[in-house]
Amino acid sequence: MFAGRKKELAYLDKRYKSNQSEFLVIYGRRRIGKTEILKKFSSDKRHIFYSAIETVDKNQLELFSKEILKGSEFEKFINTFKSWEEAFEFLANQSKEQRVLLVIDEFPYMVNGNPSIPSILQNIWDFNLKNSQLMLILCGSSMAFIEKELLSVKNPLYGRLTGTYKVEELSVYETTDLLYETPFEGVVEYYGVFGGVPHYLIQIDQTMSFFENIERIALERGSILFNEVEFLLRQELREVMSYFTVIQAIALGSTTINEIEQKSAIDRTKLTYYLNNLIELGLVEKEYPVNMPIKQMAKSRKGLYYLKDSYFRFYFTYMFPYMSELIDSGTHHIVERIIKPDLNRFMGSIFEKVCKQFMSRLKGDGQAPFYFTKLGRWWEKSEEVDIVAFDQDSNLLIGECKWTSSPVGIKILNKMIDLNTQIMPDAKETWYFLFSKSGFANELMESSKSDPNIKLITLDEMRL
Repeated sequence: MFAGRKKELAYLDKRYKSNQSEFLVIYGRRRIGKTEILKKFSSDKRHIFYSAIETVDKNQLELFSKEILKGSEFEKFINTFKSWEEAFEFLANQSKEQRVLLVIDEFPYMVNGNPSIPSILQNIWDFNLKNSQLMLILCGSSMAFIEKELLSVKNPLYGRLTGTYKVEELSVYETTDLLYETPFEGVVEYYGVFGGVPHYLIQIDQTMSFFENIERIALERGSILFNEVEFLLRQELREVMSYFTVIQAIALGSTTINEIEQKSAIDRTKLTYYLNNLIELGLVEKEYPVNMPIKQMAKSRKGLYYLKDSYFRFYFTYMFPYMSELIDSGTHHIVERIIKPDLNRFMGSIFEKVCKQFMSRLKGDGQAPFYFTKLGRWWEKSEEVDIVAFDQDSNLLIGECKWTSSPVGIKILNKMIDLNTQIMPDAKETWYFLFSKSGFANELMESSKSDPNIKLITLDEMRL
């Protein structure tokens, strides 16, 4: 089932209608839905869709030739081109007067078999293709290859591309469209485990309970995601066990580089290298207080590391530390004794992410109290606030997000008010947004009735 991706499809459609040659790279981590986006985009257009495979160059060229010759008047006379130059020159001739859409999926496999292909393509592009009506899209899942090789200034194709687009995970609202039979609370919980990765989300059986799905899809030995994390890491990285150690340290609460170094026992120089690679892969993110000027970030030690990928966080919290038991004894004990009692805590940071998406959506719809230019977290020593947003006119919004089983009380609001001047001493006007899974205490609701700058938001209101 296809859901969301309006921005991605709009981007591609605009490029398709540009009336000039287009040379795009579409990339993103495995399972993120790149191929489905490109299939959806090309479905109503004259197109050639070639999925490269891991094979020798001669066989790759034969397969590519058959695909681009299919349906043409030359198909009866030519089985395969003698060279990649001939194949691309054929495409140049075919697209002289009419738009031709060519998608090459898993392009890294093609280059693995013949490293000279980028140089060949560069030469043909410069002399033929750039003046044609060809729309060429290269797609790949190997983040290391795309970012460090294909998009590098040293690559022959550098400077020829007319656009690059990194496909990210679905938002919680696009996930809602996919899980349309599931209450919003359940959608948020699934989002907490699987993130917005379409391949994971489509495994969910909406007639089953949350924990039944978690067991069936992830926890049970032999399930579709049981070995997913190791598979993804081995596809992209060497020294996998060192990365396992770093990721687990972060998953279990080590957020500063000092804490991660102590927990992982990895030398600081190597640790920095590992962390940078994990950030490039989109698995880890480094966060700074939202009000910190960009110039200070490079020298600041306030940056904190978090797992950006939801399933990696779930895996390293509830699976990797208990792998022997999952293999030997099954899932029941892990679910009942480990996951269920801890789920509200685990969901806390996910709920913050969802609340930020809600705020961005309000802003986009013109329903936020002001058009904020910054949105993020704030912390100072022992104090922290889940959401802080502000604009250039010093309007301030402070938000707290509580995924708990009890209603949010007045103490949370009082704390937010106390921190107001510490966050922004010269705030022109301040709004207080409180988000709660389980509603709000009566005293807090009474306060909100008398102050329009206090907003209490339930899960039902967040679904929009």
